[in-house]
Amino acid sequence: DGDADRPLIVGEDGRILPGDVLGPVTAQLLGAEVVCTPVSSNSLVEEMGMRVLRTRIGSPFVIAAMQAEGGRVAGYEANGGFLLGFAAEGPGGPIPPLMTRDAALPMVAVLVAAKAAGGLVPLRARLPARFTAADRLQEVDMDRAGAFLDRIDRDADARAAFLADLGLPPEEGADRTDGLRLRLRGGEVLHLRPSGNAPEFRVYAEAAEADQAEALLARALAAVGAAIGQRVDPADGGT
Repeated sequence: DGDADRPLIVGEDGRILPGDVLGPVTAQLLGAEVVCTPVSSNSLVEEMGMRVLRTRIGSPFVIAAMQAEGGRVAGYEANGGFLLGFAAEGPGGPIPPLMTRDAALPMVAVLVAAKAAGGLVPLRARLPARFTAADRLQEVDMDRAGAFLDRIDRDADARAAFLADLGLPPEEGADRTDGLRLRLRGGEVLHLRPSGNAPEFRVYAEAAEADQAEALLARALAAVGAAIGQRVDPADGGT
């Protein structure tokens, strides 16, 4: 976009490495001990040996968490914008802190890591198998959307019925940092969140396989659309 703070890297197989994969790879390469990232980011970071602090969605919340933590802390958003909170030693020399979203550092760092791994595809294969998909319903009635989310948030039976209708296992835990993020017994993640600045309802899905995440996203979008009275084109998919 116009800020040039959203990196994009495509592997040799033609698949995009999303920003919430670039972020933790960069943090690990630079020796970060703590990572701050929004609740919507891929959860593979929790399996990479760094302490993870989850925030609300938006760089101001990531920056605030980094400033409160201090030390060898890094941060990133799901779009890949990266923030460095300490003076790091990179492969080519020292890298000063930068507490604004940056796209150049994660691209260069991931290419360095990919060279050591034998390519971007082998690098991705070494990471924890977690894949995300996300999309949104637009021009929604926010009162109806809010009432739907409030109902399944407050009522465990309604939440269980919603998951069962999607053919999903019961939840193992819920995160209400920003919207309702459900961690399911089968390892999937379903995150439901009304937009804070537009008449939109956002849905995020995560699974151990990319096609699983896409399929879960499509089913969840349709189910949310039905619940709030908005038709979803079955041809629509995740982004």
